[in-house]
Amino acid sequence: MQNAWKTLSLTLGAALFGCLLTGVVISLPSALQNDANAHPNQVTNRLLQVENQNNSTAQDLSSSFRNVAEAMRPTVVSIHTHATERAVNRRLPRGLEQYFGLPPASREREGLGSGVIVRADGYILTNNHVVAGTDELEVQLSDGRRKPAVIIGTDPETDLAIIRIEGNQYPVAQMGDSEAIRVGDWVLAIGSPFGLEQTVTAGIISAKNRVQGIVGEGEGFEDFLQTDAAINPGNSGGPLVNLRGEVVGINTAIESRSGGSNGIGFAIPSAMAIPIIESIIESGSVERGFLGAQISDVTENTVREFALKVESGALIRSVLEEQPAARGGLQPGDVVLSIDGRAINTSSALRNYVASRRPGSVLRMQVDRNGQSLALAVTLGERSSEAMAMFRAGESGIGADLEPLDERTAQQLGYENLRTGLVVTQIQRGSLAERSGLRIGDVIVAVNGQIADDVQILREAIEQTRTEGKASQLVVLTGNVRRLIVIRP
Repeated sequence: MQNAWKTLSLTLGAALFGCLLTGVVISLPSALQNDANAHPNQVTNRLLQVENQNNSTAQDLSSSFRNVAEAMRPTVVSIHTHATERAVNRRLPRGLEQYFGLPPASREREGLGSGVIVRADGYILTNNHVVAGTDELEVQLSDGRRKPAVIIGTDPETDLAIIRIEGNQYPVAQMGDSEAIRVGDWVLAIGSPFGLEQTVTAGIISAKNRVQGIVGEGEGFEDFLQTDAAINPGNSGGPLVNLRGEVVGINTAIESRSGGSNGIGFAIPSAMAIPIIESIIESGSVERGFLGAQISDVTENTVREFALKVESGALIRSVLEEQPAARGGLQPGDVVLSIDGRAINTSSALRNYVASRRPGSVLRMQVDRNGQSLALAVTLGERSSEAMAMFRAGESGIGADLEPLDERTAQQLGYENLRTGLVVTQIQRGSLAERSGLRIGDVIVAVNGQIADDVQILREAIEQTRTEGKASQLVVLTGNVRRLIVIRP
């Protein structure tokens, strides 16, 4: 024991000496700080006490992991998918492709994902990308049994899906509150990475409210939890669980250059998943509310452009006439600060909240308008294809966000001598602007022979020719190229 004390004292002494030389101060446990003149045996005893405390904490954590893993095991499933990809535009009789170096007429594709049982009568939550485009589904339970499954409903806009197997009295996972979880909290990811069923990995919540632009071709609804718990191919659709054994997320994606886990994984929060589960099981589809407003984040540029008095929230850039936002009293330049008592700090937070509510829901909004606080009640409409067509048309009428060209932007784009124009800052997918070939960064300098220096003028010019059944012509600068773009009615 005396030798052990000598070794320890030399190690600590060298460390302290090095710290003094470099100006670094380290903190020792209080049990040691008060024992500078204590007998070596006394200090050794206190070291053992600290070690025992640490071991006890580690054992408690290990016990928590073990208990959660054992409790979750019967609720987590592997999902095996089968699809037949068929070739198109065939020119050879079936079976002769191999002699001409062509792929076969059809190709079998196998896939693997994970899921979690959310209802005792066989309803299973997973990712849409796990089951989309499949011909056959088979679920493997934790006890090894395999059962055929059918798709009940999918929601590509959140990348969630519900499938079902026959039977009753299945063990059910408890859904937790992802809003309550905090950065730094421990979580477990459970699933079938690379086909290894019932794999459990541990990590923490690294961040919240991540928007990656990967769901629904960039137009989906995202509010990811980020975790460093290892997530790999095959984990998709499996649960992310807190230490109470509650599902707080559905593992969905990873950020990786190698295809495997790099410690950056993303899970759909349970707060987003729960209403999707209920809606699909109830009706087989998802109904979403519609606000009818163009929104954006509050940034330095928007604060300057709209003379805003706040530094966060969701900015209302424009509202569609006779739509819920306008009927509820929202105006361009308003900043939504909260809805139903929940803080709204970004445009994605507003967008996700609206999408989580059904048509007819009344939202109680706290809004800043020119520095004054207003309370508004907005009744959501239905997010129909017609409503979305109007939304995509937007303020410009063509589905593009446009901003008047200023001197600073002209210099950045290389148009020092250009004084007027409308800069394309965003294009809605599937809009007239996209179909006509407009690109972000283009500058519209003329519309139907008129100078284009105001969004309203452009919209009115396009609407005028549209009512006459004619196409509109835009003169557009793309770099050093002047293009003519036709907007057809």
